[in-house]
Amino acid sequence: MLPRPGLPECTSLRRMSSGEIGRLVRQIPTQYPFVLVDRIVEHDPGGRLVAAKNVSGTEDFFSGHFPGQPVMPGVLLLESLAQAAGIWLLKTAPDPSQVEIRVVGIDDAKFRRPIVPGDHLRLEVELVHRRAELCRFRGAVKIGDTRAAEARLLLQVATLPAPEVDPLARVDPGAVLEPGVRVGPFCVIGSEVRLGSASVLESHVVIDGDTRVGARNRFFPFSSIGLIPQDLKYRGEPSRVEIGDRNTFREGTTVHRGTEGGGGVTRIGSDNLFMAQAHVAHDCQVGSHTVFANSAALSGHVEVQDYAILGGFAGVHQFCRVGTHAFMGGATVATKDVLPFSMTVGDRARLYGPNLVGLRRRGLSAEAIGALKQAFRVLMRQNASEAVHTLETEGPHTPEVATLVEFIRSAKRGVVLRPRADGAGSEEGGEA
Repeated sequence: MLPRPGLPECTSLRRMSSGEIGRLVRQIPTQYPFVLVDRIVEHDPGGRLVAAKNVSGTEDFFSGHFPGQPVMPGVLLLESLAQAAGIWLLKTAPDPSQVEIRVVGIDDAKFRRPIVPGDHLRLEVELVHRRAELCRFRGAVKIGDTRAAEARLLLQVATLPAPEVDPLARVDPGAVLEPGVRVGPFCVIGSEVRLGSASVLESHVVIDGDTRVGARNRFFPFSSIGLIPQDLKYRGEPSRVEIGDRNTFREGTTVHRGTEGGGGVTRIGSDNLFMAQAHVAHDCQVGSHTVFANSAALSGHVEVQDYAILGGFAGVHQFCRVGTHAFMGGATVATKDVLPFSMTVGDRARLYGPNLVGLRRRGLSAEAIGALKQAFRVLMRQNASEAVHTLETEGPHTPEVATLVEFIRSAKRGVVLRPRADGAGSEEGGEA
């Protein structure tokens, strides 16, 4: 391939690490469940990238497109090509955090065969022309050697604007504000704060201490992030808060930094929603894609795993865990670990069975949900040690049930296994 004017010469052709892919994908505005690139097969700095996407039957869009005859929407095939091209552009950018990739045009799109569950897509994009911030790509979706779709894409590499700080805000000179950050009136930002690109503080937000915030987070009025913990043992030792990307902190949300006794870090992942008055105490570890309804609160040292939902006024005792895809009903008080995939409700918390509605909405297969229903029947009829022995010896042996068993085995405070008052499991769960 001859080098194009204005482009770096092709010096390597290699696979990108999953870490590199993850960092670049997080720069694309579209996120889960519409990240349509699983891995990078080839990366050529000279202007070409090959990515892969495995199409599974659990993709969210198949439930409505079309019932009984699932077909991947053509617009998502074009989106997958745009994401592959965007990854190439971000990889070549001197500082990806200072730019945003936008699709501004699609021409000559052709769809030659339907994409169905089980297909393995090869996404090929090649840079045709680049002038200033506009880049023209040629893209093709292939299954083996068969071309399934193709299009020409026009992408824009937009430079994010300089941080915008309202004159009525107070930002310490030592704070770091990346491009695209907007700080509204009456906000207070401390000297050790770092705000990631395109994050927005609406007004009256306080962020202090060693607090590191990722990209595209949004803070509503009177949220308070990174202040000292409400722990009498805290003696002013260095500690911090780490927050990922695209989280929303509604009015009055509080997040406190860590303590020496808890590892010194309160950590929050990405794509979480904290509704008004939610509270995350010192040394908590919150995953990604969680929802904290109004006034849901964590005590210190709590772990909340990915896709969990805490209902309004739900509370979790210190050192407890809330498992992945768990649903805690409103005003539930958990003094033991809340099982993954479960629906747990009440003061004190009782187990209502699997979170069926939530699991279906997250795209788990009928087989996986059936196995979890069987596992929860065992858990609700035996004590913990007997139930774990039964599940390990008799099954069902699925990844989800293995996660459930490992969670119980690793519990230090015990798990919520007390069934609902009538002793029956629920056939429907909360959302997830």
